[in-house]
Amino acid sequence: MSARTVVVVDDHAMFRTGVKAELSAQPGRVSVLGEAADVDEAVRVVTALRPEVVLLDVHLPGGGGAEVMRRIGSRRPATPGLSDTRFLALSVSDAAEDVIGTIRAGARGYVTKTITGPELVAAIERVATGDAVFSPRLAGFVLDAFAGTIEVAQVDEDLDRLTEREREVMRLIARGYAYKEVARELFISVKTVETHVSSVLRKLQLSSRHELTRWASDRRLL
Repeated sequence: MSARTVVVVDDHAMFRTGVKAELSAQPGRVSVLGEAADVDEAVRVVTALRPEVVLLDVHLPGGGGAEVMRRIGSRRPATPGLSDTRFLALSVSDAAEDVIGTIRAGARGYVTKTITGPELVAAIERVATGDAVFSPRLAGFVLDAFAGTIEVAQVDEDLDRLTEREREVMRLIARGYAYKEVARELFISVKTVETHVSSVLRKLQLSSRHELTRWASDRRLL
């Protein structure tokens, strides 16, 4: 069996390096053709290389993973081979609205960054052959959305007030992460974390981390 061809799209260079190292540790199964750090670059690289699978982060400079899929979709009719490219979301976020929104935008699967190298290779293989792949907890979000038990429109309306980075910080803080842990997780400074937290509380009209946790829990964002 020939190696599956992949492009890695993520705005953190260290993470892209780590993913490539994990994939290369299993020679012959996956071949990384290229990488990209934002929406514009992703569209250029994917269009040029036409990989079988794109490992796509949900939150990217320039519009996010959904924007990448939308723009690639518009180019498919005029680009031979591009119609065979499938998208597998690989994100730190396991929030319901991210999972559901990404699948609605065209991804064939969604896994979190806690996935192991062998598990990721297996997920790539399955997506390349047309299967849908989800981390176990995330599959329930998709089922709930189609069953109507998650009010996605309301969640989106609330989150529209926040930038993509503020959403990432919000979720980690609501889960009980310390500022230093958030900074390390997102590769930003503690001061930047503090600035984002203040902005999130102001935009959502909340007064404390405790209220933020309750707000996020009520909306199944944790």
